[in-house]
Amino acid sequence: MKRGSFMKKSKKLLALALATAMVGASMVGCGSSRAGSSTSGTTSGSQMADTITFAQGADPRGLDPAYVDDGESAKIMCNIYEGLLKYNKDSTEVEPCLAKSWDISDDGLTYTFHLQEGVKFQDGTDFNADAVKKSIDRQLEPNRSSDMPYASFVYGAEADNTGVKAVKVVDTNTVEIDLRSANTAFLKNMAMCMAAPIVSPTALEKNKGNLNEAPCGTGPYTFVSWNKGQSVVLKKNDNYWDKDNAAKTENIVFRFIAENAARVTALNNGEVDVIDGIDDTVVPTIQDAGNKIFNEDGMTINYMAYNTKSDTFKNAAARKAVNEAINVPELVKALYGDYASVANSVMPTFMAPYDTDIQQTQYDPEKAKTDLAAAGVTKIKMLTYTNPRPYNTKGGQQLAETIKGYLDKVGVDCEIDAYDWTTYKQKIETESYDVAFYGWTGDNGDPDNFMNLLADKTVSMNIARYDDFTYRALIQKGIATKDGADRDAVYKQCEQMVADQNVWLLISHSKNLCGYNSKVQGFYYHQTGITPFAGVTKTK
Repeated sequence: MKRGSFMKKSKKLLALALATAMVGASMVGCGSSRAGSSTSGTTSGSQMADTITFAQGADPRGLDPAYVDDGESAKIMCNIYEGLLKYNKDSTEVEPCLAKSWDISDDGLTYTFHLQEGVKFQDGTDFNADAVKKSIDRQLEPNRSSDMPYASFVYGAEADNTGVKAVKVVDTNTVEIDLRSANTAFLKNMAMCMAAPIVSPTALEKNKGNLNEAPCGTGPYTFVSWNKGQSVVLKKNDNYWDKDNAAKTENIVFRFIAENAARVTALNNGEVDVIDGIDDTVVPTIQDAGNKIFNEDGMTINYMAYNTKSDTFKNAAARKAVNEAINVPELVKALYGDYASVANSVMPTFMAPYDTDIQQTQYDPEKAKTDLAAAGVTKIKMLTYTNPRPYNTKGGQQLAETIKGYLDKVGVDCEIDAYDWTTYKQKIETESYDVAFYGWTGDNGDPDNFMNLLADKTVSMNIARYDDFTYRALIQKGIATKDGADRDAVYKQCEQMVADQNVWLLISHSKNLCGYNSKVQGFYYHQTGITPFAGVTKTK
């Protein structure tokens, strides 16, 4: 099976930022074996700071990879856990991790993974084939629960004849995974930060099957504490198995600072070392203070989803009428400046199946007025989030208010309900809405990872609640087709359906922006939206 490269190479490793005083000497840091090489190899221990602090916009939803689906969680978890496979630091090409090698049967249905030996979880439990089986089995039917948002995404569903059929222990260091049907994206899925990481079976038993507040993996950093609304603290794993990629900084602290301006101030004051979730308006402020900007194309999509089950938007004509009222290029330029591009595709333009011939609904406010009247659309309930997101650095509330401005002009009244990110993730499943704002940071560089969102039956993944038999059939065809032109053609058909049926208003593809202090070396923000810290250092 081809391990196709859908992604353009990410740009380089980065120097990153200053240390924090907020936690004191007892606090500890976080890292990942997938961090890049660092010039800190020439720096003596006495010249290195023992703590690096990263500031993000919100708390994680949790720290168990089976129970979360958000970037805030992923950025922390990638330093605690590892999967059988990992991504290259500069792309989404898969590489060995907890599995040192693997074999694939000729029919593409059986994957045999040969495991690293002598690896231990952070609680001292041996890593072996039994641990792999237990970690995956809990997310397979009938064991999986409704609050495992990535389980069906990664491991498939029996009803659709997709995904993992069984996990078999061959011997202590060999595990066999049997699929119901061929899945070209399976290897990439097994390197993802959600659902795929292997967790300690001992910790699972001790914590009644949920590690959201007691994470335990094999990664280069171990969990110390989580002060809700304030910080998560990680410390170097002194018993980490991969000595060549062990953590270099003793402590990593993730601080949670909701306001964009407050994160910038914290960076410029030296309270934190690295910040993300920034937008174009603060770039000069960061640079004028002597700090630097990390800027590269993101593997993201920022969108407004129509609830296809609501009375207002159950038909495509009503959705198209609203899309006609919104000037997306103008909106993107006004909100994001030069740090985002207009989305003409669900997938970023550097992914293989991108097709410039597919046209989204064009801005036409006069036609919108006529079509809105015909569809009977006069009022819309909007659900959105307040925090900045990797795909929307302005936050969902500002985006919703901007779109409301366009709809005011065509006589549509908009009611906006906005919540912090954690609450929003709950509300999206329980509260009624006509449209909701969301986005996606690609997990693995495969087109299925984007297009499958609209085939997923989990509301937290498919907030449009789109349910189309033809679309789902295309998704199943795409996942089983080998990489190449035939597979690309399937996903182009999916793209065309999304455009024709106006399921989403596509808005933008973001750039990954971070502010950092030049004393930090070796940091990189991976294409998949994670922040591995194992190779990161900071000079005093």
